Amino acid sequence: MPTSTLPDWTLRPAAPEDVEAIAELRALVMRADLERLGRYDEDRVRQRLRDSYSPEHTSIVEAAGAFAGCVTLRPAEDCWWLETFLLSPALQGHGIGSAVLRTLLSRADAERVPVRLNVLRGSAARRLYERHGFTPEREDAVDVFLVREPAA
Repeated sequence: MPTSTLPDWTLRPAAPEDVEAIAELRALVMRADLERLGRYDEDRVRQRLRDSYSPEHTSIVEAAGAFAGCVTLRPAEDCWWLETFLLSPALQGHGIGSAVLRTLLSRADAERVPVRLNVLRGSAARRLYERHGFTPEREDAVDVFLVREPAA
């Protein structure tokens, strides 16, 4: 029988002290896309995360017991906003991102709540979201805004 290559991962509630690890990961993960768009700023990329960090809506992704990323799912008036979804580059492409996303989307489906997000134009992450049922709503010069309605 074939064995799964999906590394062991878990989600745990975020704590206030996780903010700096998340800010560093954000700078690393988003650098290429922000540079491509002419919007990378060494300090701003970290400070924007610090300014919006809400541990009460954030979960930490751990793989093999170590920090591997995070996801922030913030309730809004008519949906949930998937605000931050970061995964260590070393773990990208191994199925963890899809597994985490499936977990979140199953919760949204159970509660019959749409999920919205924005992704940088040209980002490879858009393909992940579209594979999981997100469709474009609108876009601007920097971002593409996607929505996923709850599954039946």
